[in-house]
Amino acid sequence: MRFRRKYRTPAVINHEVIVQNLVDIACRLVMLIVVASAVEVPPKTGIMFVALQYNVTYTIDDNSEQFDFYDYGPKDIATISFYMLVAIKVHAVIQECILDKISRYLQLSKLEQSKFNESGHLSLFYLFSFIWGASILNAEEFRMNLTSFWKDYPFSRMLFQEKFFYICQIAYWLHAVPELYFQKVQKEDIPRQLCYICLYITHISGAYILNLQHLGLILVVPHYLVEFIFHALRLFYFPDENMQKGFIIWALLFIMVRLLTLTLSVLTFGFGLARAENPGFSIADGNFNILPVRIGCLGAVCLTQAWMMRKFVHFQLKKWRERVKDQIPEKKSTNPKKKRTKKEPGKTNFSNGAAKTEDGASPRTRKSKPV
Repeated sequence: MRFRRKYRTPAVINHEVIVQNLVDIACRLVMLIVVASAVEVPPKTGIMFVALQYNVTYTIDDNSEQFDFYDYGPKDIATISFYMLVAIKVHAVIQECILDKISRYLQLSKLEQSKFNESGHLSLFYLFSFIWGASILNAEEFRMNLTSFWKDYPFSRMLFQEKFFYICQIAYWLHAVPELYFQKVQKEDIPRQLCYICLYITHISGAYILNLQHLGLILVVPHYLVEFIFHALRLFYFPDENMQKGFIIWALLFIMVRLLTLTLSVLTFGFGLARAENPGFSIADGNFNILPVRIGCLGAVCLTQAWMMRKFVHFQLKKWRERVKDQIPEKKSTNPKKKRTKKEPGKTNFSNGAAKTEDGASPRTRKSKPV
């Protein structure tokens, strides 16, 4: 009696298929949303994903000038989801066209390649975000006026560039969470990356929802500059490990930015908002200027800065110990057997009445003359 072998049909959707076709899936979803926004079927649904929502136009009667401002609301979730798919597509293009080719040329190990990919993506993102944020600060001209962080609070009206900046920031850091799975990051490295990704999402979303966009923007721009310098230096460190002088500049800037963040946060939450003209809590007006919210925001900023300084000190101590260990010369291994020293021939020692040379051989005995 013959037994028939049962063949299992391969799974249509599994881990490998999703990882390999992730870019195609994201690209098709983006194209579908763009086409839906152009055709408008169903009406005003596709455009909700692509364009910024909650547009408010103000008109000045004297000059008949119109100013467009933006508010935030639940529809922003759709916009963030769309730009999250765009970030996945851009992430894959940078990985395939730039980072993979460089890593093959450098012949990096798996651990080094993982760190190289992380620094490559983050350095490009930090540089782009720093230039974009600095241009917004320059255009709105509130960078030098400290009272702009709490004067006329709540800042419930944002310009187009300011809102689009926050939408893209939240979308990028949300896309970084599934990328840990799709990029097959090592299990030992996932908690570290997931920790700072969650901190970015919490702080940027908090500044966006609590109408602290001005303060969040002025704090995130110098922070991105310091992080760009660190990851750029780490990229150059992989091919040449002797390039360590740049990390000294990064360390000084890192400490300065931490002090700047703490100073501005204390001034804003401890003094500025506490003395504002319209304290109170109103979700409809976007006013969250009450004592528990201020304490919670200030505590979150202080704890985050303390955590970052702790990681910084541990990193510097680790590097210092490695340098000290490399500078200590290795002790020469000594043989337990002492080497015999060469001694002058001809010299004899007399021990126990017998004459012996120093090399251990006894001298020739003279023959006695017959009597």
